[in-house]
Amino acid sequence: MSLYGYLDRVIWLENDFVLSNKWTIPAWVLIFSLLVGLCQKYLHAPNEIHGSFVESLKEGRTGSDYRTFPGAFLSSLCSLLSGASIGPEGTIATMVGQIAIWIRTKVRIVRDSHDTHLGFDMAALASAFNGIVGSPVFTGVLATELQIGEKNAFRFLIWNLVAGLVGYFFYLSLGLTSFAAMLPFPPLEDLSLVMVVWATALGVVGSLLAIFTGLCLKGAGGVMEKRFGGRVVLRTVATGIVIAVVCYFLPELLFSGEAQIHAIIQNPAALGIGMLLLLAILKLVLLALSFKGGFLGGPVFPILCASTMVGLALSLAVPGVPVGIFVLCIEAAAIAFALGAPLTAILLVVVVSTPSPSLTALVVTSAVTALILGALLKPIMERRTHNGAAPTSGPA
Repeated sequence: MSLYGYLDRVIWLENDFVLSNKWTIPAWVLIFSLLVGLCQKYLHAPNEIHGSFVESLKEGRTGSDYRTFPGAFLSSLCSLLSGASIGPEGTIATMVGQIAIWIRTKVRIVRDSHDTHLGFDMAALASAFNGIVGSPVFTGVLATELQIGEKNAFRFLIWNLVAGLVGYFFYLSLGLTSFAAMLPFPPLEDLSLVMVVWATALGVVGSLLAIFTGLCLKGAGGVMEKRFGGRVVLRTVATGIVIAVVCYFLPELLFSGEAQIHAIIQNPAALGIGMLLLLAILKLVLLALSFKGGFLGGPVFPILCASTMVGLALSLAVPGVPVGIFVLCIEAAAIAFALGAPLTAILLVVVVSTPSPSLTALVVTSAVTALILGALLKPIMERRTHNGAAPTSGPA
């Protein structure tokens, strides 16, 4: 993360030539997109085409072949520097997972058991994630909610908490920046029934954003497979062209959004309701294209960014409601629905925004709404998936 931050400043943020010449945006996007494709073709770097790191965790996998680590490392940096709509959590999970697999393979410090290996790898992820997120329990909550380890879940939780504490204190002792308190909002003093109703409605809005993201991922995946298949270099370059064109006109959509969103929060009225909603929709579309185009990263921060812009748009439309309610409730619901992990979503939003107790209660209300809505929609989605996969019989 420190290396990425340094390169980001040198290449993008503090480069006077780039800042004064807008044509360098598509140039850099295409250069790094090409490098991502070359890393996949010649260094066998992993990607997110067939699922994110969260889906891998749900399936009991925490990393890919450690022998591809050089490619994963270079592809991670190039993906993050390309301007693609991806977050750093996916790159960290991939590289830490590979390092953990290498250690337990070479040193043989764990028994030759899939469950034990999984617990070891999750502990490694906790040591990396907890410091960066800014919470000593974040990965423990995530792993528990995703039921990783199943019968060994409690033992894994102990390993996860111990390793997570070590990583958290180590990261803290180095004085490195975490995502804690990244988006603070004024405290909410009074709690009313109207605000609870708003939190419930915003839970539905956040869930709809997550559903829209899923549909975009499905659509982008189908188009990419049909057009490019296994031609990874063409796949990443084509995606880079789309990103370059969009971000040339709308540079606010570059990268995962955690940096750009600060300026937008300071003065959302400068963009207006329509532009904020357009940016949010395009952010999620670019997230889907970036994933299925072969870029290595994670979905959490782009979803947070899009949710924030929708919340800011609604706050402009209804100025009588505190802006923190709109932003944080939509964020919590979208992450809870997308990950299927409401406690993790609540914890992440609370860590990132440090809300007051009353505002936290509304965040929980929104996440619970998303959880209930997801439970109601799950049988419908499973039935549609089953019907779509069922073979059709011809005439007798």
